[in-house]
This record gives sequence, structure tokens and C-alpha cells, in this order.
Amino acid sequence: MHTTFEIRSRENQFSGSVPPLARSTGRVYELDPLRDPRWKALVGTHPDASIFHQVEWLQALKSCYGYEPVALTLSAPGSALQNGLVFCEVRSPFTGKRLVSIPFSDHCEPLANGDGDLARFLAELTGRVENNHCKYFELRPVLHSFDNNKNLGISQNYYTHRLDLRRSEQQLFKNFQKDCVQRKIRRAEREGLRCEEGTSEAMLQHFYKLMIMTRKRQGLPPQPLNWFRTVISCLGKNAQIRVAFKEKTPVASIFTLTTNRTLVYKYGCGDSRFGNLGGTALLFWHAIQRAKANGFEELDLGRSDLGNTGLIAFKEHWGAERSAVNYWRYPVRSASSNPERLIRYARKLVSVAPDQALVMFGTLLYRHIG
Repeated sequence: MHTTFEIRSRENQFSGSVPPLARSTGRVYELDPLRDPRWKALVGTHPDASIFHQVEWLQALKSCYGYEPVALTLSAPGSALQNGLVFCEVRSPFTGKRLVSIPFSDHCEPLANGDGDLARFLAELTGRVENNHCKYFELRPVLHSFDNNKNLGISQNYYTHRLDLRRSEQQLFKNFQKDCVQRKIRRAEREGLRCEEGTSEAMLQHFYKLMIMTRKRQGLPPQPLNWFRTVISCLGKNAQIRVAFKEKTPVASIFTLTTNRTLVYKYGCGDSRFGNLGGTALLFWHAIQRAKANGFEELDLGRSDLGNTGLIAFKEHWGAERSAVNYWRYPVRSASSNPERLIRYARKLVSVAPDQALVMFGTLLYRHIG
């Protein structure tokens, strides 16, 4: 069955405040990445594409939070896509209307082939912000920087970490920090911890119980249970939960995603009463071993706040390499606002709230964060 999809185009629109890099001519086309098969083809072949460009991730965002994904391209209708930039429009009475590429994603590279492509995408996004009364657009690139663009401001700074899995298991293990990783793995083995993996409802419940504990310690509500359930439903075998057990008690868990030849660590949690048993270290080691057996070449350990020195050290103890990632916004004045303050303001309440209230709080607020 052949289906024809409507693809809208618009000429780039300019004003006196358009970023200098974005002064470009040419047509930018809009497409629906959930329906147009060309988007999936582009993501499958572009070297800068990640799990956060995948149709399945975009579908999860739409299904759980109602965010409609939109992709821009310079490729004409009917032709194979050579480039693209995907974003979602987030609408909230509390945090305003915003264009974000991409909500709840650690990073999302513009799939551009040079500065010329970027200039035209920036011009289009700038016009949409100004003409559609949006607060801002936000890009989350790892590879691209806009330091020379005075009309784009940095809203948040992070580190990302990646571990090269192409070395042998022996080489990888030898490179792990002895006290913080190697000994913890050995301790977990001596303690008889066992690891299970899967996406059953029972595994999800184990993970979520530990997630509530962890987020409460951090003074933050957990993401909605429905979010994790939706990710599992949309990504299928490319989403995986791993849980470490001490006898019958779940003590630690990680939630990972896979795409192409990359394993992505997205969420982690644990019971602090059993933190000295090495459950998290054992889960990561099992995940690395399984990834290598399946031909994966890289472990993406995700983003870390610059101030979270403990998390940064944890990732680097595994031998992962650090990269800086900045989130860029237009206009510059928007860079100082942070939707996550909605949740951070409630830290004191979170620390004393019962679990059920904590879950409800997260369910109500996260859709306004993006």
C-alpha cells in the first residue's frame, strides 16, 4: 500500500534579530518524521544520528507527553533526505510554548552537512519563534558549537561520557578503576548477587520502586511510570531493564537503550541500604559483556551536570572519555530560564512526601518540563 504524505514548505523568514549565522536563502521543507519513511532512512544512515533521532523515541514522546515531532530538511519532496533537524513543540501554561530538539534527550545533533545547512535551519527556527510567539528554540548538539553566534545563548552545560567497547573484555576490565569498579564487581560476585534482564511488568515494577527511592534521595519526583512503559512499548527489544538481586531483594537497576552499534545508559537507581554490595557495578559489567557479544562498539553513558562530581567520577572510573555539551537557545534572553525549576523548587516537599504523592507530583509536572 502506497501512501502519500503532505509535506509543507516555507520560505526562510528574517528580521533584524536573526542570528548572523542564520542569514541564508533557500527553501526549508517540513515533514512528519513519524509518517514519512524518508526520516527513518536518514537516521539509519547518517553518522551523527542517535537513539534520540529514532522514530521509536519520537513516538514515545508523543504517546506519553503529547509532543508532536516535526522535522526540517533542505531536501525537496520526493527526494531522499540528505539532512534534517527534528524538534518538538512543547506547550505549557507554566513554562510557555517552546521548540526543543529533543525533549528528555541527553543530546540531539542537527543532521546537517556543513555550516550552510545549519544556517538555513537556524533561519527557519528563528522565524518560527518570532512568528509563532514561542519563548525560544533549544538545540542540544554534541558536535556543533555556536560560540561565534551572539544571538544564541547557552542555557545549560553538561558532560557526556562514551566508552569504546572495541577492546577486549580483558583490556576493558584492566582499564576500570581498581577500587571503585573492579573491586565492586568482585564484591558483588562474592555476595552472590544475580542479574536479571527483560521488560516484563515485574521487571518494570522492580525498577520503578528503586527509581522512587533514588529520586526521593535526590529531592526530585520520579518520571511517570507510564513514560517507562511507553518507551518499552515503542522501542521493543531496543529497551532493556537490568536488575541486581540480593537473594529475592532488588538492590540496583539500570535502564538502557540500543541503536545501531551503541548501547545507551539512560536511567539508573538503587537501594542505598545495599549500596556497598556493588550491584550497580555488576549491572554495568554484565551490560558491557552482553553489548560486546552482540557486536556493539560504544557505550554512551549519557549526560552529567557539571556540578555532579560524583556521577562524573563514576563514569570516568570505567575509562569513559568526557565531552562537553552545551544546550543553545534563541533568543539569548531565554537562556537564563529553566523549566526544570518547577521541580527543583519542590525539593523540600519531595523529601517528606509519601511515595504515592511523589509519583503523582512527577506525573503532573514532567510534561511541562520537556
